[in-house]
Amino acid sequence: MPQISKQQLRYQWKAGGPVIVSAIIAVCLVVWLVEIALYFVSTPAFMAMVGQGAFAPALALQRPWTVLTALFMHAPNLFHVLFNMLALWSVGPLLERLMGHWRFLALYLISGLGGAVGMVVWDRVTGSWLNSAYGASAALFGLFAAVLVVYRRVGADIRSMLIWMAINFAMPLLTPQIAWQEHVGGFIVGGLLTWLLVGGPRAMRKRSLTARMALYGGLLTVILLLVLVLCLPTSPFMS
Repeated sequence: MPQISKQQLRYQWKAGGPVIVSAIIAVCLVVWLVEIALYFVSTPAFMAMVGQGAFAPALALQRPWTVLTALFMHAPNLFHVLFNMLALWSVGPLLERLMGHWRFLALYLISGLGGAVGMVVWDRVTGSWLNSAYGASAALFGLFAAVLVVYRRVGADIRSMLIWMAINFAMPLLTPQIAWQEHVGGFIVGGLLTWLLVGGPRAMRKRSLTARMALYGGLLTVILLLVLVLCLPTSPFMS
């Protein structure tokens, strides 16, 4: 495997290359390989890793880090991680080049948080707290929505993107275990944040993209965390 020199990395960073996208893929693959190794070597260790890393609304107050760690974990099968990483590579480099590295990462993580909130709100409405999820899908759906907003903004043909998103939204019909609530939450939050960045209130349009991301991203994060805390059960498995 070829090594990436500091000079190459610096060039890619300055040129707007997919540095953050590549880093996310690398982390997800490494974590997945660790999961696979534990799955075959030690079932208790594998279950412990999933239990401490996956996002479960009933345990979210006791394990708040799972809002983040769940985004970098995948089921111990090749399809889950491969499909998600291919989806990330299909839309991530474009957005990272357009938005900049750190702003793209913020969009990714805030969309992931939106996915967690989507699941929590659904559990609060239904009264069922037995759901759990892990995977990059919530953040990816935020990226799908972001591309859709950007394409609409510049008047590009969005038919292929709509087909791709329709396939992804239909996946829960074929695989009931998929947490579609996270997909919806990530899509809404990613789309809303991107709309605010490229449009939003007229008074903010003259501000830099960094300033707009700091304001809108920070405000959305605070709102999402408040909704998360207010909707979560105070005790595990209790509504």
